[in-house]
Amino acid sequence: MPPTLNPDDPRWRRAALTQDQFRADLLIAAVLFVGAVLDLALWQVVGLYDEPASGPVAVACLVATIFPLAFRRRSPSLVAGICAVMFVVTASLQVSETLFVNIALFMSIYTVGAWETRRTRAFWVRAVVVTAMFLWLLVTIFQSVTDPDAIPGLSRAGAFSPMAAYLMSQVLTNILYFAGAWYFGDHAWNAARDRARTAWRGEQLVAERRVVEEQAVALERLRLARELHDAVAHHVSLMGVQAGAARVLLAADPAKAAEALEQVEDSARDAIRELQGVLGTLREAGAPVTSGAAVASLSVEQLPTLVDHSNEGGVRASFQVIGDPRPLPPLVSLNLYRIAQEALTNTRKHAGVGARADVRLRYAEDAVELEVTDDGGGLTRRARTGGSGLGQVGMRERAAADGGTLEAGPRGRGGYLVRARVPLATMRERDDR
Repeated sequence: MPPTLNPDDPRWRRAALTQDQFRADLLIAAVLFVGAVLDLALWQVVGLYDEPASGPVAVACLVATIFPLAFRRRSPSLVAGICAVMFVVTASLQVSETLFVNIALFMSIYTVGAWETRRTRAFWVRAVVVTAMFLWLLVTIFQSVTDPDAIPGLSRAGAFSPMAAYLMSQVLTNILYFAGAWYFGDHAWNAARDRARTAWRGEQLVAERRVVEEQAVALERLRLARELHDAVAHHVSLMGVQAGAARVLLAADPAKAAEALEQVEDSARDAIRELQGVLGTLREAGAPVTSGAAVASLSVEQLPTLVDHSNEGGVRASFQVIGDPRPLPPLVSLNLYRIAQEALTNTRKHAGVGARADVRLRYAEDAVELEVTDDGGGLTRRARTGGSGLGQVGMRERAAADGGTLEAGPRGRGGYLVRARVPLATMRERDDR
C-alpha cells in the first residue's frame, strides 16, 4: 500500500469515487429527472410560455441536462459544461421547466469546486461558465428592455420602474446563485482536505508511536545485553581464577584444589541463575519465570557477598558503609551493585591475583556514592589501559540512567579508582513519578 500523501502537498487529491458514491449520484439524477418531468407537466398547464417546446423536445432537454449529474464526480468539468449549455438551450427553446434545470446547473458548478482534482482547471471552468452565463443574462436583459412585448404586464415608466426592479432582482439572484455554488464547492474541497489532514496526522502519530516502541525495545535489549555482560564477565573471570588456582594446587594439595573446584561450581551456578533471571524477561507473557527474582533481588544489600566472592577469587577486598543507610530505588540499587561488580571484575582481570580492593558505599545528605579502588597489584598504569572499554561504557550508562555521574581512571599513587555518584534529588523525583 503506497504511503498516504500529505494533504498540504499540492499533489494531494481526494480519494477516488467509490461504487456506493456513484450509485448515490445515479439515484439523485433519477430522482431529479422524475421531479423535473412532474414540474414540466405542471408548468405546461400554467402556461409559462406562449409557444413552449413540445413535450418530447422538453423531455429530451431534461434528460440531457439532468442525467449527466450521475457522472458529476467522475468528470466534474465536463458535466458542468454540458449543464451550462443545456441551461441556455432549454431557455432558448422555451422549455417550461426551470426549477430542476437551475438545480442541475448549481450542482454541476458546486461539484467542480468540490471534486475537480486539478484546482487550476476547477477555477477556470467555473470562471468560464459563470462569465458565459452572465453574458447570456445581459443579452437577455437587453432583449427584454428593447422588446416591448418581452415581459407583458410590467410597466417601464419611471427611473425605477417595475421592469427595472424585476431585472435587478434577476441580476441579484444570479449573483447569489453562482457565488453560492462556487463558495460551497470550495468549502467541500477544503473540508475533505481537513479530514484527510486529520487522518494523515493520525497515521503519523501511529508511525511515531511505532518508532518509539521500537526504540524502547532496542533500549531494553541494550539493558539486557549490559546485564548479560556484567553477569558473565564477573562470574567467568572468577571461575577462571579459581580454576587456575585448582590447577596449581592439584598436585601439591588435592584438598585445597577440590575446594577451589567447588568454588568454580558455585560460581557457575550463580552465573546460570543470573542469566536465567535476565533471559526470563524475554519469555512470552504468561510463561512461568521461576528464577526471574534472582536479578530483581540484586542490590547494594548483596555488596558484602560480592566482596566475599572477590576474596575467594584471589583479590583481597574490603567493604565499608559510610553514613546512615537509607532505602534506595530498586533500579538505583541494582545499578550500583552492577557497577561494583564490574569494577571488581576489572580489578581481577587487570590488577591480577594479590591485588587489594576497597569498596565503600557512602550515604551523603544529597547523594549516594559508590567507590571502588585498588592498589594495582604492582602493575604499571600503562598495563591497566588494555581491554575493550565496554565495561566502563556500561558503568557510565548505568550511572547516567539514574541521573548520576561516574569517575573512572588511574590514581596518582597507583591503582585504579571507580566512583559513581547518584543525587538523592533525582531519586526522589523518580519516586514521585
